[in-house]
Amino acid sequence: MLKHIKLGFLVPGTFIALGGLTETIAASTNFDNFTALPSSVAAGSLPEATPFQLSNPLFTQRTLDANISVAGRRGYNWDMITANETGADAGRYLFSPFENNMSGVKRFDRLTNTSLTVVANGTQNFVSGDASRWTPWGSYLTAEESWGKGSTKGRLFELTNPTTTTGPATSNFIQRTVVPHVSHEGLAFDKNNNLYFIDESNGGSIYKYVSANPKASSGDGYFAAGQTFAMQVAGGNNANATGAIAWAAITDVNGVALAGVSVLAEDGAIDGRASASNALGTRYQRPEDVEIQTLANGNQVIYAATTTTHEVYSFNLDTNTAKVFASQATFDQVTHSPVGEAFNSPDNLAIDAQGNIYIIEDQPGGQADIWFAKDADRDGVAESIGRWASMSTVDAEPTGLYFDKFNHNIAYVNIQHPGSDVDRMIQISAVPEADTYAMMLAGLGLMGAVVRRGRYSSNG
Repeated sequence: MLKHIKLGFLVPGTFIALGGLTETIAASTNFDNFTALPSSVAAGSLPEATPFQLSNPLFTQRTLDANISVAGRRGYNWDMITANETGADAGRYLFSPFENNMSGVKRFDRLTNTSLTVVANGTQNFVSGDASRWTPWGSYLTAEESWGKGSTKGRLFELTNPTTTTGPATSNFIQRTVVPHVSHEGLAFDKNNNLYFIDESNGGSIYKYVSANPKASSGDGYFAAGQTFAMQVAGGNNANATGAIAWAAITDVNGVALAGVSVLAEDGAIDGRASASNALGTRYQRPEDVEIQTLANGNQVIYAATTTTHEVYSFNLDTNTAKVFASQATFDQVTHSPVGEAFNSPDNLAIDAQGNIYIIEDQPGGQADIWFAKDADRDGVAESIGRWASMSTVDAEPTGLYFDKFNHNIAYVNIQHPGSDVDRMIQISAVPEADTYAMMLAGLGLMGAVVRRGRYSSNG
C-alpha cells in the first residue's frame, strides 16, 4: 500500500469566528494523506447518512442536505456541485442541478444550513440538468445532458442572480443560444476565459467556445457573439486519439452557422455533434466531466473522463498535446500492477488544492469508488491510482465531487438516485494528522495575520 504523507506549517481546517462568519486560514490540504483502500466497500454496509468508506481514519463525513422523499421538496437526482467562487460572500453557497425530466437548481446555504430551490423544476422545459460551473463574471452555468436527432434540448443556461435571488419567482434563468447544442456535462473556463465543454455520447467530441468579448462583465456580453471549435487530435477524423491538438471551427466568429460545416437542427439551433463530425473532430467514447488545472509553469491542462473506454485524458492547452492520463493499464497503488477492471466507468473529476486529480466512478453502491491519481511530475500521465473512498448506498452513484476553494480540507459530493429516493449532499473533512496538533496550536497565535475576510467554511 502506498501512503501519502504531507505536513503543513499551519494546519488546514483551523477556523476562527470573525464578524459573525467562520473563516479559514488554510493554505494547503490533508486530503492526500491516506492509505489506498484495497477493495470496494460492500453495498448497503454503511448508513446512507455516512455512505463512504474513507481511506484515512481521521477523515470524517456527514450529511449536509437530504431530499426527504416528498414530492416537490427540492427535486431529485442532485448532480454536479459548485460554489459561488467570487464576489460577495464567496464560498457561502453550493449549487446543484437536478438530473431528471423536469430539472431545476437548488442552492445550499452553508451559513444557515438551509436549502432553497432557485430554479423551479421544469422551468423553460429544462431537463437532465448536469453541468455546474461558476463563471468568471460571477454567475452560475448549468446545461442539459440530453441531445440527439430531432431533439430540442442540449441547451446551456445561465442563472444571472444566483446568490441574490429569493426563489424561482425572482431568478433570472437564461438560455445562451450562441453555444451549439450537445449532451452537456462538464464545463470549464481557461485563463483566457475560453469555455470548454463536451458531448456526452459514444463518439462525442470536445469543444471550445471563444467569446468575442472574453473580458465581459456579464453573460449578456460574453455570450453575445463567439466562435465554437471542435478538437482535432493527431489530425482528426479519428477516435480516442493522443498526440498533437488542433481546433476546427464549427461556427463563424459570431456563433452563426458556418457554410459546409455547421448542421442546423429542426429548431434552427446548431447541432454540435453533427457539426463536429463535418469538421473532422476527434471522437471519444462518452466524454463526461472536464476539469482544468494550472501547472507551476503556467501551462493549463484540461482533464476529461471517457466512461465507455474507462479512461481519463489530459489535454495540455499550451503545448497542444493530448495524452491518456489514467486507464485500466495504470498501476494500482495497492497491488503495484495494472488496476484492470477494478477501475470502471470514470465519470466525474475533481482537483484538490494541491492539484491532485480525483476520479469518480459511475457505478452503483458496492462498486462506486473515488480514485486518487498520483501524477508527481505533472506530465499529464498518472503514475498510479488508488481508492480514496468507496460508496455503499444501494442503487446510487456519487457525483459532483467539489473541493472547497476557501477551506482546502473540506469537500462535497452528492449521492444521486439511491433506492431509498433520498438524495444527499455529503461533506467530507480531512482531519489534521495527530502529529500536526502542536503546529495547529502554534498557528493559532498567527491567525490575525493570515485570516481572510468574507470566506465561509463549514465546521468539519
